[in-house]
Amino acid sequence: MPIEQTLVLIKPDGFKRGLTGLVMDRLDAAGLELVAAKMVRVTEKLAREHYRELSDKPFFPNLIRYIRGEFHDLKQNQVLALVYQGDNAIARTRQAAGATNPEQADPRSIRGSFGRVTTQGQFENVLHASGNLADAEREVQLWFKPEEILTPIYTAAAANGKKK
Repeated sequence: MPIEQTLVLIKPDGFKRGLTGLVMDRLDAAGLELVAAKMVRVTEKLAREHYRELSDKPFFPNLIRYIRGEFHDLKQNQVLALVYQGDNAIARTRQAAGATNPEQADPRSIRGSFGRVTTQGQFENVLHASGNLADAEREVQLWFKPEEILTPIYTAAAANGKKK
C-alpha cells in the first residue's frame, strides 16, 4: 500500500484542555509518522474553506465558530495543525480518533476518551482527521505549504490553488 498523508487538527477544545500531547501520543502509538506541525491562527476564510463541503448544513455557522475558538475564549483562534504519514494513514488516524460524535466513539479512541457533547448540543471532539484520500490531499495543501512538510507527496492541484 502506498504511503498516505493526512491532516490532523487539534481543535480549540483539545488545545484549551491541554490534550495536545495526549492526542499526539495516541497518533504516535498508531504507528504514524509526524512530518509537519505548526500553530495556526484560524481565520474566517480558512475555516470556511476547510469546511466548505458542509456549508449547506444547519450546524455550519457553529462549526466555523468552534474551529475558530469562539466557544473557548481563545484570543488567538489557534489550532495545532499536523500532518501524519504512513501506510493506510487516513484509516489508521480515523480509527485512533474515533467517531465524530464523542458519545458514539469507541471509549479507547481519542474522542471516546476526551470528547464530550456540551449541554447546548455542541460536539467537542478534540480533533479533526481527514475523511478520505481526496479530503486529505486538499486539506494538507490548504493548511501547509510544500516546504513546511518534511516529505510532501501531494501535488498543488488538489487545493485548487487556494492557500490561506
